[in-house]
Amino acid sequence: MLEIQTKVKDFNDVRGWKRPDKLKDLLLNMNEEIGEFWNLFKFTDFEDQQKLIEENKAEAEDFIGDLGYLMLKIAYLYDIDAEKAVNATLAEYEERFPVDKVKGKQTNVRIGGIDLKRG
Repeated sequence: MLEIQTKVKDFNDVRGWKRPDKLKDLLLNMNEEIGEFWNLFKFTDFEDQQKLIEENKAEAEDFIGDLGYLMLKIAYLYDIDAEKAVNATLAEYEERFPVDKVKGKQTNVRIGGIDLKRG
């Protein structure tokens, strides 16, 4: 992950795009990307979603790439180690969602799910 984070940094540095004051714009850009991707799936069931992903793999990859780039750019702008952050989140999730309690279940506690952080 450090390699790709460095590529994002270098890409932005060469273009003079180190603008920590633009965080709100990056977050809005992320919302825009999510909205565009959501348009592919809105109001579909699981089977249709699977089919749409298969039929639109390039669009799905583009979305993942755009969102990943934006996340890594934010990490770069604020000197955050993305690999450390993801590993910390996974460690937290290991505790919150133990396999023996959540396997095959959803995690929304409001409708009977399991999330040890939320009760």
